Amino acid sequence: MNLLVAVAADLIAISLLVFAVYYRRHFRRDLVLAYLALNVGIMAVTALLLDSGAGIGLGMGLFGILSIIRLRSDAITQEEVAYYFVALAMGLINGLHPGPIWLTPAISLGLVLVMFAADHPNFAARTRRHTVTLDRAYSHEPALKAALQGLLGADILHVVVLELDTVRDVTVVDVRFRIHAASAPSAGSRNDSRARDWAVSR
Repeated sequence: MNLLVAVAADLIAISLLVFAVYYRRHFRRDLVLAYLALNVGIMAVTALLLDSGAGIGLGMGLFGILSIIRLRSDAITQEEVAYYFVALAMGLINGLHPGPIWLTPAISLGLVLVMFAADHPNFAARTRRHTVTLDRAYSHEPALKAALQGLLGADILHVVVLELDTVRDVTVVDVRFRIHAASAPSAGSRNDSRARDWAVSR
């Protein structure tokens, strides 16, 4: 009975996570299939290993091995990596189905709620991160921040210099900034902008 409840809880939780949260915000059909297959496969393998007497240690070893596997077929964002690990964790938890019968459904629901809140479009809605290429070598951070502020028309929060080429007179930076409320785009365009970096020249 505990396993049946865990299987039902996992299928409901991964469906909510993938279709109600992830796809409505990121719109990648290929990763929907990847998350579903990963979650269900991990749950099935873990449940079989547990029933065979392999124990939780082997299940955790499986988690460790799979956690270093990246989705290499295409570039994915850090948000999508987070969904990858949550789908993996839910499959493992429900496959092990430890403790009382209500524990795994509660943990699964908790993971879905955490992802719903953490990836909500209204969370840090005006904060952005871009890779910016400037056609001047800035060796002083105050001058660099002033140039970025004028270029982006936003408040510069943090700057990481990725490349400083004084021969070609180029600076490449990873910049995090907060746009002004009047110029904040809609939720749909925010989802599009999070899936790519912009290269801006001045």
